[in-house]
Amino acid sequence: MIQTIDAAAFHKMVIHAAAAINAQKQPINDLNVFPVPDGDTGTNMSLTIAAAAAELRKKPSDTVGQAAQTAASALLRGARGNSGVILSLLFRGFAKAIKDRETIDGRDLAIALDFGVAAAYKAVMKPAEGTILTVSRLSASRAAGAAREDAGIEAVLQAAIEEGHIALADTVNQNPVLKKAGVVDAGGKGFLIILQGMLDSLRGEPMPQAEEESRPAEEKADFAAMDAADITFAFDTVFIVRKQREDVDLDPFRAYLNSIGDSLVIGEDDQAFKVHVHTNTPGAALTESQKYGVLELAKIENMRTQAEDLAAGRHVQSTDDLEAVEAELERAPAPPAPAAPEKKFGYVAVCAGQGLEAVFRDLGVDALVGGGQTMNPSTQDILKAVEATPAEIVYVLPNNKNIIMAAQQCVPLCEDKKVVVLPTKTVPQGISAMLCAAPDASEPENTQAMTEGFERVRTSEITYAARDSDFDGFAIHQGDYLALEEHQLFGTDQALDQLLKRLALSDSHQQAEFISIFYGEDVPQEQARQAEAIFTQACPNAEISLLPGGQPVYYYMISAE
Repeated sequence: MIQTIDAAAFHKMVIHAAAAINAQKQPINDLNVFPVPDGDTGTNMSLTIAAAAAELRKKPSDTVGQAAQTAASALLRGARGNSGVILSLLFRGFAKAIKDRETIDGRDLAIALDFGVAAAYKAVMKPAEGTILTVSRLSASRAAGAAREDAGIEAVLQAAIEEGHIALADTVNQNPVLKKAGVVDAGGKGFLIILQGMLDSLRGEPMPQAEEESRPAEEKADFAAMDAADITFAFDTVFIVRKQREDVDLDPFRAYLNSIGDSLVIGEDDQAFKVHVHTNTPGAALTESQKYGVLELAKIENMRTQAEDLAAGRHVQSTDDLEAVEAELERAPAPPAPAAPEKKFGYVAVCAGQGLEAVFRDLGVDALVGGGQTMNPSTQDILKAVEATPAEIVYVLPNNKNIIMAAQQCVPLCEDKKVVVLPTKTVPQGISAMLCAAPDASEPENTQAMTEGFERVRTSEITYAARDSDFDGFAIHQGDYLALEEHQLFGTDQALDQLLKRLALSDSHQQAEFISIFYGEDVPQEQARQAEAIFTQACPNAEISLLPGGQPVYYYMISAE
């Protein structure tokens, strides 16, 4: 039996463990039902420890303590989902316990596992039994007992795994959600797969190369038994914040997040902290976080729609689906160096649709960023456009409320130019802002003029219902036309013309002097002219303009001033 390990052995153990869970991530996904059936625990844990494995491959260590610190730091930044954050916390506590050790034996391993469990329990606001926390705690407890009998690291790790499997089998009895689905805890199983991978590395077992393709049917959760209506907090929200200072007190932030959600986990190191929380107001959580540092990354997913897709056997949409697109972008040629200033003011706008792009170009926008509803660009996407704009001061028009925060992150990141983000929430607001731009004015005067311009605009949109729902007093059926006014539901109808007539008679359009109708990519010109006729008849005192927007998702975007 192996007694001790050095840094090189620890590197191999983590890399082997990453390969082990990658090979079994889908069976773990199929088990996931707690706290909601979002079905991505295996993927999250695999990607989390893969970040550590990648860092260890390129960064050699002189001691086990140094290697553990490297792994823990990479795990924090690579952590995804509740299970990934807890895994990173287990490794962070582990690393703290052995930070000064050149090699470790079974006694050191037992202490490190205990430190890891303590770190995880401290960070989770409301620890629940029958989870990865339970499995890791009982595994660590058995490791401590085994170390008193045999201080060899192989024997202690084996004992921890054996006790962990007993604890894992009992999770189905500890949690009613697991019992209803007839499965064990997904996170707990993932944790044991990682420990087993580390033990297999010690024993010289071959590294897994591919994901398992078959598994017993009874090991899959019965997602049809889960009800999306049981999900109290809809949005699975994960983000990383770089701290303002090392000793920042996160307790008030923990209390705030706990007041607006559940399943709260916060992991941290000296430079940053990572949050996982389920909430109905992810924007509020992100805004509050900026009191404690600078927001670096964020991921938000709707667990109710994920649950519905799982129950129906459909593919579950996830931010992970963007990876193929991101990989393609990474293969693109490197962007040019930041453009040297050639003028005082420059402009960047976010929009989707050839017609809208042409309008912005005609109004003097220097760079366009593709995006909008359902396809929000990243901070990096916007920053590239800003840097390519040859101006001293660059105005950014996000034109969507979900893009404003990403745009604002460009302000401290852009070193060669001043970035001014105007919080435009719709494309018509962005167009109005550009119409009011004053290129010969001072920066404050130009900002005020553009702000006053977009604040005068009221925006309405016509889209469709993707699913049945009961929202804000409206019984909505899949395929219904929906009218939104200033992002609030105005009404629904199965007849588009009837909905347009009702919208044209609203106060904002009856009082308007100018109305612009931008029709989308799925609207024939003849049909668009019918919409124009409806507004012309209903709003005789307004000047009506019909323009091809070419935008996706929305049949019409309508601005009123």
